[in-house]
Amino acid sequence: MKLKKLTLALMFVSSSGAIAAEKVMINLPVTPVTGNPLGVGSDQMVVPISILNGRELSLKRESTLAETLNGIPGISNSSFGPSVGRPMIRGMDSDRIKILQNGVNSLDASNLSFDHGVAIDPLIIEQIDVIRGPATLLYGGGAVGGVVNAIDHRIPKEKLQGIMGRGEVRYGGANLEQSQAAVVDIGTGNFVMHLDAYNRDGKNFRIPGNAVSNRLESTQAWAPDGGTKASSVYPGAYETYSTNHGRNKLLNSQSETKGGAIGASMIFDKGFAGFSYAKHQSVYGSVKEPSIHLDMDRDRYDFASELKDLNTFFDRAKVKVAYTDYKHDEKAGSVIHTSFKNSGIDGTFEIGHRPIAGVTGILGVHFDSGKFNAIGHEAFVPNSKAKSQSFYVYEELPIDKHKLSFGLRHGQHELKSAGGGEDNKFGNPTTKKFNTNNGAIGGLYALNERWSLTANVSHNERAPSYFELFANGVHVATGNYEEGQSGLKKEKSNSIDGQIRWKSGQDSLSFGAYFNKFSNFIGLLSTNTSGTGENEEEEGTEITYKKSVFSGIKAEFKGVELEGKTMLNDYLQFNLRGDYVEAKDKTNGGYVPRIAPLKLGAGLKYEFDRFGARLDVLHAFKQDHVATNFNYVGTKELHSDAYTNVSMLATYRLPTQVNLEAFTRANNLLDEEIRDHSSFLKDIAPMGGRSLMIGLRGEF
Repeated sequence: MKLKKLTLALMFVSSSGAIAAEKVMINLPVTPVTGNPLGVGSDQMVVPISILNGRELSLKRESTLAETLNGIPGISNSSFGPSVGRPMIRGMDSDRIKILQNGVNSLDASNLSFDHGVAIDPLIIEQIDVIRGPATLLYGGGAVGGVVNAIDHRIPKEKLQGIMGRGEVRYGGANLEQSQAAVVDIGTGNFVMHLDAYNRDGKNFRIPGNAVSNRLESTQAWAPDGGTKASSVYPGAYETYSTNHGRNKLLNSQSETKGGAIGASMIFDKGFAGFSYAKHQSVYGSVKEPSIHLDMDRDRYDFASELKDLNTFFDRAKVKVAYTDYKHDEKAGSVIHTSFKNSGIDGTFEIGHRPIAGVTGILGVHFDSGKFNAIGHEAFVPNSKAKSQSFYVYEELPIDKHKLSFGLRHGQHELKSAGGGEDNKFGNPTTKKFNTNNGAIGGLYALNERWSLTANVSHNERAPSYFELFANGVHVATGNYEEGQSGLKKEKSNSIDGQIRWKSGQDSLSFGAYFNKFSNFIGLLSTNTSGTGENEEEEGTEITYKKSVFSGIKAEFKGVELEGKTMLNDYLQFNLRGDYVEAKDKTNGGYVPRIAPLKLGAGLKYEFDRFGARLDVLHAFKQDHVATNFNYVGTKELHSDAYTNVSMLATYRLPTQVNLEAFTRANNLLDEEIRDHSSFLKDIAPMGGRSLMIGLRGEF
């Protein structure tokens, strides 16, 4: 209630300030900082990058970061219900995707389990940069899949005289969401302060038809003969849904999220220094376990500073540091089953040098140190500590209109398990150390003023995570008994990526292809053995679960991506996009699990005077490339049917003194049963049915 009042107060301040204050023109930094520390535009970058900001981002915001990005080629959503989803890039997820906030790791527990949400709400994000493909040099060897950087400007970087901000309210959608957000920046002299607050409340998700798919119902795991519970065939799988699976509404999919931040900076002639504090809280139901809800709480403290135009050989310097204290409790009513805590510090320091024989670049140091604790009978990983230090260099050589880029990174990683646990299941304390080496070389060749080619070749290494090394217990969210291997080797791959780009005025087209070969890909593979865990419904008894082991395999990922837009006339724009990825398990045969199918989409965007409209059609083909050695929440991975998602958007800028825009957005107009293959719960939690959302946003 207090946060709602704060949100409304900030929005009131925003509106009154807009009328009282003089008109202020502020150029917020929108040049992508992710993937290139030298400040070039996205069309000059060698790596494939997509940027969402401004009005486009405002109208695309969804309840999770992954769903907001779901329309970008190569991006899919590892959804665990409407409130939880981590971005997948080119078929990869978990630690292979770095999720950053203002260039620093967003520390939570979303990489550990698919039912753990990302502690970032899109309502207050001002820009999202997405790198598709290896970004290992700047953000660690783990980022072989890509990087998502959410930028919020909570630490101001530019001078401001007066007040500026934005506010937004919205209602509707498949979960009847009610949300409000306000962002305000106030400046005087060299001092700038930032304030923001947000609140989001969603009901149970409306779905078309049954939550459980017909394909799952036809399997033994769904309804064995004789009325036996599903857990007798595949323990831990869908047992609650066998009697109460939900129709037209997805049970236990409600959520409530709130948060806010305060930040301040001193702006100098040659840079800035600033600090921010942010609070994020979320309570949401677990679709997999209808009696369980998760209570998340994160506090984050950031410091950032940058100096530029220094009259030395090293002409610029930048430092970013964040300390995060994260916790979430998994509860049945008021009873806490398990608590997960993650606290740590993460930061980078970079210095840039003047050109040497035309070569410009940076030297950087990245460091992190974290402590993870799991407490309760569902703790399947031991208390652990992790720390790493990395040193990297990134250089660019312009050659006329062309460009070469190259870099190296060396990392040292240490992971410690405290051991112990119930019946000493985690064994003795263990320490594992890894050295990783990464390198890349790329180039951009301008064929003429409109056409260009890019290519990247890289070697990538990733140290295993603490759960891949030390896990040993029942992971209820996945319906598996998960077992790590302390003898795992570091993950290794070699990749090549290329694009052809065309740009003429507002028209553009890009087509890319990539190939990534893993000599050691760490995956969770099912076995023919089993493990036991506590039965929550009958105290003192145990359930037998199928066992899956983190193992190294040979794998290959390859795919293509397409994106383009062209103005048909002064008011109408045509958009086109598509992507396809194939990921094969070369050790055991078959495919890597949860790979999104071929997707093709097209749209029309119309804008005239105060009115705007958009129509988008996305067709996803069936996916029958499924894994054969993967336990998919209690059963084998099942095929997914094709679907077509039609959505519409309409906007109208109101003739008011304040810059106000009303909007309405309709999703899944055909009310199709959409089961996203990359979702862990696709067969018990489809995407939302036909829905309509209305909203009002304002800026000044």
